[in-house]
Amino acid sequence: MDIRQTFGNNLKHYRALADMSQAALAVKMGVDRAHVSSMERGQQNVTIITLWHAALALDVAPNKLLEDKTTD
Repeated sequence: MDIRQTFGNNLKHYRALADMSQAALAVKMGVDRAHVSSMERGQQNVTIITLWHAALALDVAPNKLLEDKTTD
């Protein structure tokens, strides 16, 4: 699976676990809601800083956002 899609799926998963809207996550990350949507759809090449901000906002380890769960 494409790493962007893996990140997007994980971002959406952990956001749902946190019971957080895309808008709320965007505010915590300091980005636009449309950017969160685009990341969740695997359409963004996120930077390591964006990965870090997402992990902080969702209170998860950064590596959790990159785990490919399809191979389990």
